[in-house]
Amino acid sequence: MGLTDAERLYPADPDTGDHLGLISKMPTCTHLDRVRITQLPQSVNGCEDCLASGGEWLHLRICLECGKVGCCDSSPNRHARAHAASSGHPLVRSLEPREEWSWCFVDDFALLVPEVIGETHIPPSPLG
Repeated sequence: MGLTDAERLYPADPDTGDHLGLISKMPTCTHLDRVRITQLPQSVNGCEDCLASGGEWLHLRICLECGKVGCCDSSPNRHARAHAASSGHPLVRSLEPREEWSWCFVDDFALLVPEVIGETHIPPSPLG
């Protein structure tokens, strides 16, 4: 079987098999060893801090290190981010229906953490 034009023009690194250095340039999260929550709860009541203070949330996130439920950056109080900053717990996962992405606040990018399974029933957002 012959080489493609791309393979001829841009040979793979013999050690990594990486074409054009794309694999080595992809961001990686350096905090995956901090994931402790791998099974999402069946249901939550809302953002824990908003419920305690009478605040309102838009979307919910769960800390993958301790399980604290906080509100997203589009919510007025941004409790998930505040928890990450105060606790040093960098990773959250969206609890919104049909969303499986996670976010690392330290590395500042989204990722999938396939070890985290389940789906959480959440109440409607007070903000719509």
